[in-house]
Amino acid sequence: MSIDQTRSAPLHGDGEPGTAHRAPGATGVPGRRLSRGTDGRPAAPVRIVHLGVGNFFRAHAAWYTEHATDAAQWGIAAFTGRSPAVAESLGRQDGLYTLLVRGPGGARPEVISSLSAVHPADDLDALRGYLADEGVAVVTITVTEAGYRRAGSGGLDVSADDVKVDIAALQADPLTGVVTTTPGKLVAGLLVRRAANAGSMTVVPNDNVPDNGAMVARVVGDLAALVDPSLPAWIDANVSFVTTMVDRITPRSTDDDRAEVARQTGVDDPETVPTEPFSEWVLAGDFPAGRPLWESAGATFVADVRPFETRKLWLLNGSHSLMAYAGSILGHETVADAIADPVVRAWVEDWWDAAAPHLELPAPDISAYRQALLDRYRNPHIRHLLAQIAADGSQKVPIRAVPVIRAELDEGRVAVGATRIVAAWVAHLRGHGAPVSDAAEADVIPLAQGEPGAAVRAVLDHLGIRSEPVATTVQSQLADLVARATP
Repeated sequence: MSIDQTRSAPLHGDGEPGTAHRAPGATGVPGRRLSRGTDGRPAAPVRIVHLGVGNFFRAHAAWYTEHATDAAQWGIAAFTGRSPAVAESLGRQDGLYTLLVRGPGGARPEVISSLSAVHPADDLDALRGYLADEGVAVVTITVTEAGYRRAGSGGLDVSADDVKVDIAALQADPLTGVVTTTPGKLVAGLLVRRAANAGSMTVVPNDNVPDNGAMVARVVGDLAALVDPSLPAWIDANVSFVTTMVDRITPRSTDDDRAEVARQTGVDDPETVPTEPFSEWVLAGDFPAGRPLWESAGATFVADVRPFETRKLWLLNGSHSLMAYAGSILGHETVADAIADPVVRAWVEDWWDAAAPHLELPAPDISAYRQALLDRYRNPHIRHLLAQIAADGSQKVPIRAVPVIRAELDEGRVAVGATRIVAAWVAHLRGHGAPVSDAAEADVIPLAQGEPGAAVRAVLDHLGIRSEPVATTVQSQLADLVARATP
């Protein structure tokens, strides 16, 4: 089965975290719109499907694909996450958008042409059409940690209503059933790919989840087994799941970003994406049907991502969570604001001191990485909102702070640098600092209510930590944070 991969597909967008939507002209910025005839290269044939068109994807995987030496052979068909508001904007500018790289020397705009087609999330016919084409070799994903619909055990959350609906829909109609979750869409695509005999392919998750390739393989395998017991064996034989580590600080877009692009280029681009100069992508796994030459754009391919993944997850993402909860409690709004506060800076260093001894990389490399993070955090041109980072703590705190707390307990210590993240999250759930925005808020907010000692123990029990010294430390840190809270 084949489809015309160079057709002019409808272009749409989404509301993934990190994306700002506005009506064209909402800021009053004058200027022309982007078009491939004047601003970008011709659309490449679609060989990559992407789920989740947020700012991070557009600053990261789409950017690497744009800069690969064989970019003309690898177009991306992207599917949105939630809101269709950006659809009309991308449609009017042929899928092009401006990446605004904000560094110490100023802002540098660049037009990205790697999106050959963008579809709304519910365009399942298009998704199935691409996956049934043997020319499509790769599926990349950025849907945040919560988008994979995992249970506490790490497998698929089969108790979730939307997961139940997807399973029933594919059981009843494997090739046209209506699905809405990320695992459901992947399984729906694999069912039609198997039926079309379209061959092997690779799935590349780019979300901050440890061992994300195995994680996606598990939730997809769980759902596939419930839909069709014969499908997991076909997936094992034909689908590779690659593990990645991704890094590029990419905040929400603002009117100021759009105005800067208009000032420098004369283009009114409502889809402008701001980002920092730094970028890193480390991948491990096989690509049986091929891939872009991402290494020519700076990506690194290794045998084992875990040391790099853990370094980034703990040092960068962990300090982000600490600043998101503790920094916002002290009244700070952005990462740059928080790291400029000597108190928050000391807390970040405490966290790094607790985590660093448990990393499997040379000490000089870790020290250099810490310094690089401080330099990146201080960048005043990147307005990375703490409230944005604070979202979905129920998915983030267990994988960022808990492993370090446990590693320290195994060595007979309570790591105050690590427990402070938990204390700050408890304070956040109790209404201090950034507002709560969490897919599991109905479950985790009640845990943190009531008498502080009981709340701390309930949250720690939820995190799987049953240590009285840790509970005592977290309760003391919670009281300190609340005492420091701005009105």
